[in-house]
Amino acid sequence: MKILITGGAGFLGQRLARELLARGCVKDPHGAPQALTELVLLDVVRAGDFGDPRVRTEVGDIAERSVLERVIDDRTAAIFHLAAIVSGQAEADFDLGMRINLDASRLLLETCRQRGHRPRVVFTSSVAVYGGDLPDVVQNDTALNPQSSYGAQKAIAELLLNDYTRRGFVDGRVLRLPTISVRPGRPNAAASSFASGIIREPLNGETAVCPVAGSTRVWLLSPRQAIAGLIAGLELDSAALGNQRALNLPGISVSVDEMIAALREVAGDEVAKRIVREPDARIEKIVGSWPGRWDTTRAERLGMSGERSFADVIRSYIADEQVQMR
Repeated sequence: MKILITGGAGFLGQRLARELLARGCVKDPHGAPQALTELVLLDVVRAGDFGDPRVRTEVGDIAERSVLERVIDDRTAAIFHLAAIVSGQAEADFDLGMRINLDASRLLLETCRQRGHRPRVVFTSSVAVYGGDLPDVVQNDTALNPQSSYGAQKAIAELLLNDYTRRGFVDGRVLRLPTISVRPGRPNAAASSFASGIIREPLNGETAVCPVAGSTRVWLLSPRQAIAGLIAGLELDSAALGNQRALNLPGISVSVDEMIAALREVAGDEVAKRIVREPDARIEKIVGSWPGRWDTTRAERLGMSGERSFADVIRSYIADEQVQMR
């Protein structure tokens, strides 16, 4: 089986690639395991290939037709479409967000349609597709009403994937990911970056800035469970999804104050004291438009799961990244 990961050099792309290679096989649309024979990692920078002969790395702009035609052929059985411009950057640079988050997504679907072989396409969407006057718990079928350019781009791409699936051009699956925390590395331009920074930096002995109110509630998922959810989403029986291809992935609803309390529980008071409150109205506006709780019954019925507590999320980060607390 040949699989393509767009955004293959990124944090989730590299973790997903590593997990797929370790498993060695993926279920086909009939539920039968198929050996992974080729894994193509596409990004604007060279992805790591793990020294594995099954990996092929490609560098290119996903919004260029020739690039997609180079990496998608009639042997491409599955595509994980992870490439995106993150929320804060998409808000700051409208043209770039539209080009990568929307135009490139349609171009990818068009390339699949032209190949004519109906690959499975897993599209990673976001809580940002919701917004405005929301119920206390957002349902899987709550109307999309994004309040940011990033959310609008993701919502439009969701609708496109639904229609390309309805027409039989692809077998699409939309996975609405919660905010991923805790991410290793350095902060990025995502409005939700603080959700990792207020844990990661204090554990590394550094000061972290919290730009939102302590009562701000976010929907979170660990990297470990995000990867498990992506693979489970690919392997879902298409018939079980029917004509509604989007799933709200299970996660945990937690306020910023509860996140800090969990950090204190796991790492102690001195570590938690390294968080400094500095409100940022721009970030508060974006994050505040996102739902803090959502119903994940449909995903759970299909076998997906999340974490039990944010303290467990922190512990898995410490274990996975071999963090030496300072």
